[in-house]
Amino acid sequence: MKAESAPTRERPKILPSNPGKIGESRPRADGVPKVRGEFEYSSDLRVDGMLWGATLRSPHPHANIWSIDTAEAEDMPGVYSVLTHEDVPGRKVYGMEVPDQPVLAWEHVRYEGEPIAVVAADHPETARRALEKIAVDYEILDPITDPAEALREDTPKLHLSGNVLKEVHIKHGDVEATADVVVSGEYEVGMQDQAFLGPESGMAVPDGRGGVDLFISTQWLHIDRDQIAESLDLPPEDVRLTLSGVGGAFGGREDLSMQIHSCMLALDAGRPVKMMYNREESFYGHVHRHPCKMEYEHGADREGNLVYVKARLVFDGGAYASSSNAVCLNAGTFACGPYDVPNARIDSYMLYTNNPPCGAMRGFGAVQVCFAHETQMDKLANKLGMNPVELRLKNAMKPGDKFPFGQTVPEPAPVAEILERVENMPMPEEEEIIGRDLRRLPGGVSNVTRGEGVKRGVGYAVGYKNIGFSAGFDDYSTASIALSVEDGEPIIYVHTAAAEVGQGGVTLQAQISRTELGVENVAVLPADTRIGSAGSTSASRQSYVTGGAVKMACEAVRGKVFERVREEFGDEFGGELSMEDGSVLAGNRRIVALAELLENGGIEETVVYRHKPTYPLDENGQGDAHFQFAFAAHRAVVEVDEELGLVRVVEIATAQDVGKIMNPQSLEGQIQGGVAQGLGLALLEEIQMKDGKVQNASFTDYLLPTILDMPPVRMEVLELADPDSPYGLKGVGEPPTISSTPAIVAALRDATGRELNRVPVKPEQLAGIEGEPIRRAPQPGSRGPVADDLGSEA
Repeated sequence: MKAESAPTRERPKILPSNPGKIGESRPRADGVPKVRGEFEYSSDLRVDGMLWGATLRSPHPHANIWSIDTAEAEDMPGVYSVLTHEDVPGRKVYGMEVPDQPVLAWEHVRYEGEPIAVVAADHPETARRALEKIAVDYEILDPITDPAEALREDTPKLHLSGNVLKEVHIKHGDVEATADVVVSGEYEVGMQDQAFLGPESGMAVPDGRGGVDLFISTQWLHIDRDQIAESLDLPPEDVRLTLSGVGGAFGGREDLSMQIHSCMLALDAGRPVKMMYNREESFYGHVHRHPCKMEYEHGADREGNLVYVKARLVFDGGAYASSSNAVCLNAGTFACGPYDVPNARIDSYMLYTNNPPCGAMRGFGAVQVCFAHETQMDKLANKLGMNPVELRLKNAMKPGDKFPFGQTVPEPAPVAEILERVENMPMPEEEEIIGRDLRRLPGGVSNVTRGEGVKRGVGYAVGYKNIGFSAGFDDYSTASIALSVEDGEPIIYVHTAAAEVGQGGVTLQAQISRTELGVENVAVLPADTRIGSAGSTSASRQSYVTGGAVKMACEAVRGKVFERVREEFGDEFGGELSMEDGSVLAGNRRIVALAELLENGGIEETVVYRHKPTYPLDENGQGDAHFQFAFAAHRAVVEVDEELGLVRVVEIATAQDVGKIMNPQSLEGQIQGGVAQGLGLALLEEIQMKDGKVQNASFTDYLLPTILDMPPVRMEVLELADPDSPYGLKGVGEPPTISSTPAIVAALRDATGRELNRVPVKPEQLAGIEGEPIRRAPQPGSRGPVADDLGSEA
């Protein structure tokens, strides 16, 4: 892609091939180019005369900076710009929720990999060598890496505000309630990476008038623009962003990476500057999923009815805030799971540490607590001698119940139905272990036991999460629809700032437009900041919010079309007006072709769509904080080689309520992709930290599921319409990740009898090398033995 000037009106269009209507599977515009290797990602940006940017990063997780000397780097041939914190023209810090992160560090560094200086040179190797010439005098300090330590009063403060970034306390019913049967546990979730395939990259182009154009892969163009403009001390209209090809996101591109750096370099050097991280730098350049330690206590009566839930959640937010406040809120509100809990006390804490900053990742706080509350439900079922699914069904929330945070459970809330559907799905056939093809044993061809120690297990889990932004956030999207005529045929132009990160948003916008206006030809313009914000492509919200904006804009255009028809043809048509196949109809009678009606000028409408309002929680953690909820249940079947600790996930079965199937193929891809990330968290994926330093910043050492690890996914999809959403749809991207992890771990417990209170589960835990206690649970398909003692268990 050539990026030689600021975007113009005659910019390229994305033309979905026969986008179809909603409810249909259609090929995605980016599908074939990606498969062929022809798709242009932001890392492919090039322009004559461009410079290459590079970043000097701290090798220490915690240190004071006494001096920065750039003289040698500035004197190198081919170096055009060397910048430090002294060169930031505007606000020297940034942040989505809390502006606490330095554009370039001064005085202190708070995590390994924190940016200190940036360089622009005529060759990437020259830029890297210039970084080596920058001398930084550090005073190395002991890092604070344990959030429990950070929470203590006597621990040194990493920020002037202290180490506690956020607290959420939910008090529901009688917080001192007691119960006949009590189970408790401590649980831990490791730091997971989004592991998108396309590292961070972009290009900044100075406009010669003091402004800048940035071509970037991101999830939220406008919040990037506003933060960049603040730090550049420019009005927002002088900072123009255009979305470039995005190689995956999953939350990891919501925060800034090189956006401000590349713009500063371009403006200083007066030439375009391209920045592109390698894989190792990418691990330092974006946020990760929050590690979390959780303490839970569940109380129930002897029949299995939940009486209370108590939970204490301690999250490691890392060095800077990112979106941690919202994660802390989400975790607190969903800590009890999708169950009717009459009494609850939830305390959720988010801590600053000297670990890498953590922020948005698919599931956003609900993933961590789902692992804990579903493990607790299995533990409670075991003590009661109940089938784990039966216990969940007995306590499943239903419309009209109260969430622990005080909001009324809305229609629909099909927790019991999705559980029953998953339980009733056929089980995968059992295959004889001895003599089996090695590729179908746990560990594949690396299994050296030939399967003598392989056992099968089954596990269930159910989870839920909010859709979109909550707690009073002004969550909206802007869309422009232009209906005109080109080459004698009507065409729709769709323009939003919604980031296409691989989820199929461009195709969906085209499908909605074609459905609403009955026109075959649809062109989706590239997302940029010349139109109002669409918010972030995160929180499973874009189909709802930007889809709603596109639908509303189409309705406004349709209304203007009908006005023009009435002006030209009168009001008497003998039927209701509609648009189909490029014409305006009255009943089944064609009134006029759109090409004829619009020959003297097209129609364009821009609208802003908002969902119903949400409200912050009060001092007791009560309030109508969320506007929509999505539910999914999972059943995992696994095989475990107990001698080697190797696992084969045989099958995942899932049932999910999506409200309305907008594109069946895209929906199936979202569910399978979400399950893959849930499997990764259960068995493989963790950023290994030691004394604040990342130990595995590569895809060689950060283990990811491959096609050989991915099992068949059996799925049933419910269409229970949300009466408040466009077409009744619900966001679908996150629920597949949330409860797939605890379902897999529950199946591992069923196969091995081990407690497994931490994810990802390691082979040594399954093989008993770490001394995991064995506590046999009843089989999910049977009642199991009745516990001898139903008294309290501390």
